[in-house]
Amino acid sequence: MVKIGITIGDPAGVGPELIVRLSRYFDPQKAYIIYGEKKIIQAVKRELSVDFEFSEIYTVEEIKSPGVYIADLNISETDRPLPSLTSGKVAVAYLGRAVVDAVYGKIHGLLTMPINKFWARLAGFSYEGQTEFLAQACNVREYAMLMYSEKLKVVPFTTHIPLREVPERIRKDDIVKKVKLIDREFKRLFGLEPVVGILGLNPHAGDMGAIGEEDMKEIAPAVEALKEEGYKVEGPLSPDSAFLNINYDVYLCMYHDQGLIPFKMLAFREGVNLTLGIPFVRTSPDHGVAYDIAWKGIADEGPSLNALRLCERLAGKA
Repeated sequence: MVKIGITIGDPAGVGPELIVRLSRYFDPQKAYIIYGEKKIIQAVKRELSVDFEFSEIYTVEEIKSPGVYIADLNISETDRPLPSLTSGKVAVAYLGRAVVDAVYGKIHGLLTMPINKFWARLAGFSYEGQTEFLAQACNVREYAMLMYSEKLKVVPFTTHIPLREVPERIRKDDIVKKVKLIDREFKRLFGLEPVVGILGLNPHAGDMGAIGEEDMKEIAPAVEALKEEGYKVEGPLSPDSAFLNINYDVYLCMYHDQGLIPFKMLAFREGVNLTLGIPFVRTSPDHGVAYDIAWKGIADEGPSLNALRLCERLAGKA
């Protein structure tokens, strides 16, 4: 029996309502474990007039049959917390609880709802994002954040760091390692030997060194080294035109917004964040906590539904 974990994320955001709405799509042959506050899920059910049954558990080992379960740590004093230290504590605590179960193989896949980095860090979360936390929890050094949709797939080489720090992170050996990881994971998860388009860092991919040296000194040598080893790669591609036609199975972009802006423009509603390199399947919708529309029943469930479907499809392959 496949067990899928779902974290509540920041309870002041859209995570709780998306979980409740996703319940309509749960597979009756699978077990779903909601890592979150029972009181909050019940409040959302009332607010949205959505009803589904769930059973409270203390450990995943208690699950003997398909259905919906909830692992409640009873952290929040209210059933509708505002953006606050409390909401940060809730997000961090349930993420940690779920990841422990995933690392020990007690669940087959994990869908994480968005957290707010400000409140999470006040609550003691010291990582750039959930992806980095997962990598450390799994004790892996090579990992990647794949933004996945049927029409476009993007991996940011650097993720949640200030833009001014990006150039010093662009190193030939690290680019080679990242592409090899992408190739390995695409073969394992999708049965595909990917053609990887590698973007340059600077305008026009540096224009032969006239606009920055990283493209010629680090990115181009990485591309050549990979080609010599038989990997299907092209680059460095000029970032301003790389996405005019989707000619590659996946793009490796040098920094977060270089890849995420075109991805969200072309594939926001179906966009899924899939973590590569860890020993279990982890997906997440490609959006944030959206405090401004939370608890109103108007958040687009499309990304979360696609994240759930991809998690279900890949569970067991990691």
